Amino acid sequence: MLGAAALGLLVAGSTSYLVQRERVDQRIDDNLAQEVGEFRELVAGGVDPETGTPFTSVDRLLIVALQRNVPGANEGMLGIIDGEVAWLPSSAVDLRLHQDAEFLADVNALPAQASVRARTADGSLGSLRYVAVPVTVGGDPANGVYVIAYSRDLEHAELVDSYRTYALVALASLALIGGVAWAVVGRLLRPLRLLRETAQRISDTDLSGRIPIDGRDDVSQIAYAVNAMLDRLEDAFGAHREALDDAGHELRTPITIIRGHLELMDAGDPADVSEARSLALDELDRMHRLVEELITLAKAQRPDFIRPQHVELGRLVDDVIDKARGMGERRWRVDSRPEAVIEADEQRLTQALLQLISNAVSFTGPDDTVAIGAEVQLGHSARIWIRDSGPGIAPEHADAVFERFARADGSGRGEGSGLGLAIVRAIAHAHNGEVTLASTVGLGSVFTIVLPADRIIAVEPDDTTVES
Repeated sequence: MLGAAALGLLVAGSTSYLVQRERVDQRIDDNLAQEVGEFRELVAGGVDPETGTPFTSVDRLLIVALQRNVPGANEGMLGIIDGEVAWLPSSAVDLRLHQDAEFLADVNALPAQASVRARTADGSLGSLRYVAVPVTVGGDPANGVYVIAYSRDLEHAELVDSYRTYALVALASLALIGGVAWAVVGRLLRPLRLLRETAQRISDTDLSGRIPIDGRDDVSQIAYAVNAMLDRLEDAFGAHREALDDAGHELRTPITIIRGHLELMDAGDPADVSEARSLALDELDRMHRLVEELITLAKAQRPDFIRPQHVELGRLVDDVIDKARGMGERRWRVDSRPEAVIEADEQRLTQALLQLISNAVSFTGPDDTVAIGAEVQLGHSARIWIRDSGPGIAPEHADAVFERFARADGSGRGEGSGLGLAIVRAIAHAHNGEVTLASTVGLGSVFTIVLPADRIIAVEPDDTTVES
């Protein structure tokens, strides 16, 4: 920032200085041209004040010209006849041209027929901008030169002083900019510094570090995003550790059972061997199912877990109820089937609904009702539910049934793996939706998968569809 500011001040100051310097030189040239014009008027129409007649000698013309012209500040003039300085202005003139031998040599070196124009000469008085006007008078053999000059150094001195002050102000401004930049940039970059320090503290066993944020600038937004990422990572690591712990616990049981029966099995007793073999196969099947469901939950964290496509909701309800009838003898019902199209992964939704129906079948008998239904609320949500008339779930267990290895009765034991409802919730979340439970002990339960409004593609109004 200091480099950019310094470069900007340097470019601005240098450009302005060069422009002003050029203007000063142009003003000098304009003054010289004016002086030459006045002298030529004197030559063309002037008269000698002593005789009242036109000038008859170079000497009188030069002296009258010098008397009538009062030099300005930083200006000097003189009259030269036949190469020698003949006339000087009064002593009040600061620029004494006759004292600069180098300048006089330059003037005398000019050819007699040289054009009258502004020239520059360097001598002991510095850089001089001058005009030398040849002077001749008819009848007088003398050759004169009328010289007018300005000191460029003195004319530029005021400009140089101004820009010396500018340089001092620019340096002070740079110091101020540096102080402000140090404070402002330091504050802006503080979240990045804290981000680096936080990243250095974080390890695979401690993801609790967060970046303190007290601003709303772009860098602070990066810190917000990193903190959110750390939240997700901590949740993901926590979920994976919990899943590994639970999986280890769940897998340890069948392994222990199989090992115990094999150790106690009488290899010489065919009946005992057959019984141990059947038990081992049953436990291995349970382990296989558990591993498959753990793999499904792990895949739920991937972006390609679902592959959305257009799904006819009414047909989905029909297909699920047809597949469910083979799970057991129940009073199967369809509460409603809207004619609507949603964007979803049909296979994953079918998997979730069949899992809910499987749970319902596990906790109901042949005389109980298991029903499926769906409805669409335009601008709000699409809902698909599984309803049963089973024993229901106690309120204290309602929040826990969706956790891994949880049981509806809270016992932690049962025929299933305890991952079914966790998979249902993962499928709902993958669709940016949720799964809810409404249950009354002794009357049954209703599990509902709720999909957001942006999943609704089209709806054909009928008696079973709710519009809002």
